[in-house]
Amino acid sequence: MNILVTGSNGFLGKNLIARINATNVGNVLSFDFDDSAELLEEYIKKADLIFHLAGVNRPDDSSEYYSGNSGLTETVIRLLEARKRSVPVLFSSTAQVGNESDYGKSKEMAENVLMGYTERSGADVFIYRFPGIFGKWSRPNYNTVVATFCYNIARGLSIEIRDSDYEFALCYVDDVVDLMLKTMSEQKQQEIEPVYTVTLGNLASLIESFASDECKLSLDDLSDSFTKKLYATYLSFLPEEKMSYPLTMREDERGSFTEFLHLPKHGQVSINVSKPGVTKGDHWHDTKHEKFLVVSGHGIIRQRMTGSTEIIEHHVSGDKLEVVEILPGYTHNLSNLGDNDMVTVIWASEIFDESHPDTFFEEV
Repeated sequence: MNILVTGSNGFLGKNLIARINATNVGNVLSFDFDDSAELLEEYIKKADLIFHLAGVNRPDDSSEYYSGNSGLTETVIRLLEARKRSVPVLFSSTAQVGNESDYGKSKEMAENVLMGYTERSGADVFIYRFPGIFGKWSRPNYNTVVATFCYNIARGLSIEIRDSDYEFALCYVDDVVDLMLKTMSEQKQQEIEPVYTVTLGNLASLIESFASDECKLSLDDLSDSFTKKLYATYLSFLPEEKMSYPLTMREDERGSFTEFLHLPKHGQVSINVSKPGVTKGDHWHDTKHEKFLVVSGHGIIRQRMTGSTEIIEHHVSGDKLEVVEILPGYTHNLSNLGDNDMVTVIWASEIFDESHPDTFFEEV
């Protein structure tokens, strides 16, 4: 199936094409404003589906709204009808239709052209008046305020907020791509969802909280779907120098212990390195419980209920990944039986708190 995507170099076009290519939905015919009229004509002859996403929303001259939005749409439909082709078209319009702006007017004119096409040809036409769309590969100072805020805050640049209480709607680019593909697959108009309503002030505060967590162990709570999607968008704007950061290794003759992640609702993850012949641990916890996973080397994990004499042993190896549950009230240790360092990933149900360590030393 040949799928024509106009606006292929734009924010939405790039995301759609990446998904189509990754899932082998069809063969993409990419067209953008820099391409020739001859190329568009060639693609119109081949297209089985058209995602008409090309649009102009930040021109130097207002006339470009009409040439880039309604004008290009007229060209696409003229080429289809000249060849008597009845091809489904999905059009990316805007929620700004009806607000008397040149952008809104030009998009409404394009909608009318498409409605005329479906009436004359019987072809399916799907028109979506999207609110603001955010996500990876959007352009700062062009596509959305989200892109501008993410780009600037990730680089320590200032942002401008004229009205922190200004409220507006947003949807996420991956959700939009899902909707578009489902529409064409089922040949049925879909509901735009989810749509998130935010204020400029809250948006800026949330993105700034992401930046404050850089190079720190703690992660934001991403259980809220908007926060998760906004955080993914923020990360897509990280400059190269912020794509990695060092951790603090606590080292001694026995090896090292490094905290990796603090999860406010879900404890912490750490990396333990044990030198050959070394035993670490010999302590127990009241409430805290842990999961040990040896990922390199081999050794033995021993634990004993405090007050009991029975020792439970678990032989562990990076060659056979196996989680060992460390139970509350069981004193435990970890011994490296190999000739090389043994590396253990440790999850603990609580973030370590020096004022309440919940750690009591007792040999196994």
